[in-house]
Amino acid sequence: MSTMYGVYIIIGLAVAFFASAFRVLREYERGVIFLLGRFWKVKGPGLIIVIPVIQKMVRVDLRTVVMDVPSQDVISRDNVSVKVNAVIYFRVIDPEKAIIQVESFNMATSQLAQTTLRSVLGQHELDEMLSERDKLNADIQRILDQQTDAWGVKVANVEIKHVDLDESMIRAIARQAEAERERRAKVIHAEGELQASVKLLEASQILAQQPQALQLRYLQTLTEIAGEKNSTIVFPLPMDLIGPLQKLLDKHVGEENR
Repeated sequence: MSTMYGVYIIIGLAVAFFASAFRVLREYERGVIFLLGRFWKVKGPGLIIVIPVIQKMVRVDLRTVVMDVPSQDVISRDNVSVKVNAVIYFRVIDPEKAIIQVESFNMATSQLAQTTLRSVLGQHELDEMLSERDKLNADIQRILDQQTDAWGVKVANVEIKHVDLDESMIRAIARQAEAERERRAKVIHAEGELQASVKLLEASQILAQQPQALQLRYLQTLTEIAGEKNSTIVFPLPMDLIGPLQKLLDKHVGEENR
């Protein structure tokens, strides 16, 4: 009986041994296989066989990883202290490099993103951080992608999330924006006055060349004044307007004296 139990134990161990050799990798997973400590090949997805003891498999996820970059203290080129955080999107494109060339590609990418964020933003002024985020995102992404290429990692995108300022700097920016709006309003008002003065000059030149037009304009002004609800209207009568009438009256008087 003891012999039979020994046989059963051996058979059970053999079944467990061979069962452990079968592994299933999902569509987004790859297995980096080491044979006696040396890299052998990358397998997957699907059902693969890993010989126990002799071979060892390390799973690698090929899906895009979304990683938050912790808030970093950055001093801009114009000596303004801000706190900036970001998010990066990356994925493994070469499982062999991701396992062999770096101990932990997730940790390495996170640390590199933090240092690169401080380095790139420190070369720009505060206004550029606030208004040119697309350009800064592209610069950080390009630098990270170049550095992580040796690890088999592709950085697809970088987005700066927040640029936090202290209260004094926020008030200073608000005052600057208000001053800029006032400056634009004054410039627009001055341009309007200039255009109006040019038009008035042109109108005066035309009226000077045509006395009849000046008289018509005078009569139009009287009509506009009369349209208002005034009980009494006092206005000067220009000599140019009554001159023709005076000539007709003198001519009529002269004919009667004859």
